[in-house]
Amino acid sequence: MNEPRDYTDYSYETKVSSNPILRYVWLVLGFLFTGLGFLGYVLPGLPGTVFILIAVYFFARSSPRFYNWLLNNRIFGELIRDWRAGKGLSLKAKMMAIAVIAVTIAFSIFAIQNSVVKTIVASCGVGVSLYLWTRPTKAKD
Repeated sequence: MNEPRDYTDYSYETKVSSNPILRYVWLVLGFLFTGLGFLGYVLPGLPGTVFILIAVYFFARSSPRFYNWLLNNRIFGELIRDWRAGKGLSLKAKMMAIAVIAVTIAFSIFAIQNSVVKTIVASCGVGVSLYLWTRPTKAKD
């Protein structure tokens, strides 16, 4: 049988908007970015982690329930908690992300005709790769 997992209540970290319209907008954006994050884990070239981190931001302002769900999620929870604690990403995650960025950028540069757009795309890819590489690398547990 499945053993029960630990559940931690992170509701105290949320700052839910008192404006109901704004809270609804944040909630919709949280679901949108969660969906994009899920897609990013199954579609090559689409970053999943970034979208999940953005979803956490929006849920922290709209729904303690969904904020807790993401932070306690068996797939994303540890990644989010480690990122927020400053532990960084595992070396494997960094290498995989940079490899996907490199392949995507190479394909884009090949497919794009405009040299200005090629330069912008390449610059963005290099910038994001450098950002990822310079973040702390999580020590093995």
